Amino acid sequence: MNKIFIKTYGCQANISDSEAICGLLKEKGYNLVDNENEADYIIVNTCSVKNKTQSKEVDYLRKISKEKKVIVGGCLTKTINIRKYVPNVLSVFDTNSLLKIPSILENPHDEFSDKKELNRLKIPVIRNNNIGIIPIGQGCLNSCDFCATKLARGNLISYRIGDIKRALEECVNNECKTIYLTSQDNGCYGFDIKTNLAELLNELVTLEGDFKIRVGMANPWHIIKILDELIQAYKNEKIIKFLHIPVQSGSEKVLKSMKRIHTVNNFKLIVNKLRQKFPEITIATDIIVGYPLEDEKDFNDTLSLIKEIKPEVINISKFSSRHGTKASKLKQLPSQIIDERSKKLNELYKEIRQNINKK
Repeated sequence: MNKIFIKTYGCQANISDSEAICGLLKEKGYNLVDNENEADYIIVNTCSVKNKTQSKEVDYLRKISKEKKVIVGGCLTKTINIRKYVPNVLSVFDTNSLLKIPSILENPHDEFSDKKELNRLKIPVIRNNNIGIIPIGQGCLNSCDFCATKLARGNLISYRIGDIKRALEECVNNECKTIYLTSQDNGCYGFDIKTNLAELLNELVTLEGDFKIRVGMANPWHIIKILDELIQAYKNEKIIKFLHIPVQSGSEKVLKSMKRIHTVNNFKLIVNKLRQKFPEITIATDIIVGYPLEDEKDFNDTLSLIKEIKPEVINISKFSSRHGTKASKLKQLPSQIIDERSKKLNELYKEIRQNINKK
């Protein structure tokens, strides 16, 4: 049977998809290898979030497709024409077509589907460690002007609490000590099936066993709707005191342009309430530097917010114009300005980290 190597880029959701691909292929008798040199086929699971990542992926694809039979999946396949950049890849598939992987290998062809009935929780997985990654849904309820992931993953489809709990039980039975709940936006989990993230957590912690749950990224405008319920759920010792709440900018003008919906005060309220109840909590956030229309005052508003909140973790990204998004049609800022602002924010974050480490 052919040997398969899987190369993964991107977030926990992509890692989870790769684990599912491994599970499907193992079930069909394929030989999975951890060295691309040994492989007959290479499946590349791509990410579409940043231009920088896309460049890395395209460079890798160009190089490896000269040597191996390459199949490309993931978010990037819905946001750009892969074959325009790398003509000689064998097959291309999207995020909704995981179950088609075995047939793609048997009979190479491209596979795209607009249907999202695929329940990833019912696909066997193969993990590389004792961390269990559980997708709790696909897609989101947002329409952020800069985001290409929405183009790839679409609108929200939440998985049922019972299915998620069974996936958790499987993880615990396989000695996973840390469980990551992942999706494009955990904050809106359940809104389409008349439940929410807090209710999910309350049910999951009833499972017996030695495990901890870490909640993945959740957008502020959804979290604020369930904040009091979420705080109650977080009181359980099985919930890791961590929350990733991307604010993206400290400027109300920029947030409005991004179609982010939340306000700076929403973000502050969430952080302050969480820290009041859980002083030990780790707050992570994201900042996009150099978004089109961001002027010096807007950037200074971001600096002021970060100085006030002092998040323990900040993911800083220079604005990256993504094909197909509304923000890609806006006039871009000069790269020199973006570089300067990124440097200032990184210096501030370094200072914050040093002060946190001294405590």
